Amino acid sequence: MVPARTLMRLAGALAMALLMTGCNRNPGPSAAERAAQAKARAEFSAAQHAWRAQRVAALRQPDGWTSLIGLHWLDPGTHRVGSSGDNGIRLAMGPAHLGLFTVRNGHASVVPDAAVTIDGQPSRGGALRSDADAGGASVIAFDDGKGLATVIARGGRLALRVKHADAGSRVHFSGLDYWPGGPGWQVQARFIPHPAGKTLPIANIIGTTDEIPNPGVVEFTRHGTPFRLEALDEGEGTLFLIFADRTSGHGSYGAGRFLDAPMPDAQGRLVLDFNRAYNPPCAFTPFATCPLPPPENRLDLRVEAGEKAYRKPVIATRDAQ
Repeated sequence: MVPARTLMRLAGALAMALLMTGCNRNPGPSAAERAAQAKARAEFSAAQHAWRAQRVAALRQPDGWTSLIGLHWLDPGTHRVGSSGDNGIRLAMGPAHLGLFTVRNGHASVVPDAAVTIDGQPSRGGALRSDADAGGASVIAFDDGKGLATVIARGGRLALRVKHADAGSRVHFSGLDYWPGGPGWQVQARFIPHPAGKTLPIANIIGTTDEIPNPGVVEFTRHGTPFRLEALDEGEGTLFLIFADRTSGHGSYGAGRFLDAPMPDAQGRLVLDFNRAYNPPCAFTPFATCPLPPPENRLDLRVEAGEKAYRKPVIATRDAQ
């Protein structure tokens, strides 16, 4: 039997050890630190919510990407356009006979068969600008402004892009889903400039390739592994990143995602917020001409932040046929 005094000494030693352990235990963040952390979480959540709301509002604008109802190639010659079956180019929605479109020497013109405005003014037709012109594309409005048609230039050809506010893909838009993301996906990065005037060939979903200004590369590190993304400049005051990652086709849109990043500061520093990675227009409509990620921008990384693949509602798909 252990003597009582020995038991008392052991109990005392144990108590002292527990006391010392309690004294050495990390007390955790102070009340002020906890308040600051809570404020940061609330600010992050509010900023993300506002950005997501703006994103949905833009997609669902009457002339947003979900309003697209057609992309029709305009080869040299004349094309009668309208929703009736006797047109060479048949529209999914709109007047039975919209007008006669003519392409000569790489330029388009129109003689309307229905009441239209061009660039906001009632018009009997004339020459049309494409989106390659300095003034931007002429906008032909029909169906009291619900329908819009513009001429776009892609790969040396012209096409008629048509939108309508009553498009099934817009009316039945099903909303966006997101990866968990979080503040940890706001990544510090470094911009390394390329020689002035450098371009990068960017293929698009319709099979053509464009040379896009490529001002530099953005480097960042994730879990100790370095990654690089070639940046594009489309003249909008931001860096434009087109990337694919290990979630592409596995929860994210298979053809990659877009990310807008701020221009770097004087030291070349910037932040990539992958929570704001978003789907290209082709995720919502088959009538867009989206650029694809260059081989340099295919990341061996799961970017579980930003938009997931869009789930088209069955009714919207049926309406588009």
